[in-house]
Amino acid sequence: MSGKSNIILIGFMGSGKTSVGKFLANKLGHDFKDTDKMIEEEQKCTVQSIFATKGEKYFRHLETETIKNLNDKLNNTILSTGGGLPITEGNGVLLRQLGQVIFLRAKKDTIRKRLAGDNTRPLLAGSDQEEKMEVLLNQRTPVYETVAHRIIDTDNKSLDEIAKEIMENRSQYEITCD
Repeated sequence: MSGKSNIILIGFMGSGKTSVGKFLANKLGHDFKDTDKMIEEEQKCTVQSIFATKGEKYFRHLETETIKNLNDKLNNTILSTGGGLPITEGNGVLLRQLGQVIFLRAKKDTIRKRLAGDNTRPLLAGSDQEEKMEVLLNQRTPVYETVAHRIIDTDNKSLDEIAKEIMENRSQYEITCD
């Protein structure tokens, strides 16, 4: 029997997935992958450009294809996902097959502070950023909660504190194959 010791980080934009993922990968000696970066490398353009030229639906298709392609290839990896990836029907099941899914949860005020001045988020572009964030958080949070094996709050915590919480009891979530 061999276990997939992958940790999949999900959550809203600005929840800390990339920062925590890189920190945790370094701490554990694991690889780090980010689905948005993987898509950008494959498509040879930014997520923002993909949204602008081909639309959100096309981008969501690319996200699903990316995680499908990882199913047999990912091991000892921390995977940071785009904030909308778990929302697409069927992606939650695929993520749970890849490893332990952790929802990094942050309060709206924390997210607002972390995203201040960040103009790379296509779904928050333009005016009414606050309202857009509120709508997306309300839509996505129940899905994140359903998909995740565990929920970890990231507000007012250091990367080390979050990493320690993630590593607690993680073996009970590792996937084993006969």
